[in-house]
Amino acid sequence: MITFEDFSKLDLKIGKIVEVEPHPQADKLYLLKVDIGRCVRQLVAGIKPFYSPQELKGKSIVVLVNLEPKNIRGYTSEGMLLAAQSKNSVCIISPDREVELGSVIR
Repeated sequence: MITFEDFSKLDLKIGKIVEVEPHPQADKLYLLKVDIGRCVRQLVAGIKPFYSPQELKGKSIVVLVNLEPKNIRGYTSEGMLLAAQSKNSVCIISPDREVELGSVIR
């Protein structure tokens, strides 16, 4: 169990994927540019087996924006998109209607 205080440290915001490129050094990774309202972040995401670039571009997603940056195969990931994962599938978490970029998830 985590405390409410621990949960409140997570900075979750709505972003929109504005660019999708295959990671040049990994078969299962994409390099995503995500607009979170006040800036555009690069995310490295292991969702290539589950989504095409066309399905991702323009998609609104939930992003953990205060995650420590991490170098993944030579590229910096500046956050993490939220997704549900089952045995054979991944489903990106997204809002059910249009909301302002950078809107806070509570």
